[in-house]
Amino acid sequence: MAKICPITGKRTSFGNKRSHANNKTRRRWEPNLQEKRIWDPVRKKFVRMRISTRGLRTIQKLGLEKALNKFALKG
Repeated sequence: MAKICPITGKRTSFGNKRSHANNKTRRRWEPNLQEKRIWDPVRKKFVRMRISTRGLRTIQKLGLEKALNKFALKG
C-alpha cells in the first residue's frame, strides 16, 4: 500500500542526506501516517483510514465529508 494520505495527498519525498564532509547520499522522508478509525456520520459506521497527522487535524476542524470534498477537488 502506498504511503499517501487520502486527505492531504502527502506522499514520500526524496532528497539528499548531506554529511559533514558534504557527501551526498539519497534518502527519503516518509509522511507521518497513522492507522485510525474515524466515525462517518453519513454511513453511520466507523471507517478505517491510514491518514497523516495533518489530515487528522483537518478532519477535526472541518469534519470527514467536508475534508474529503475539499481535497478531492484539488487533487
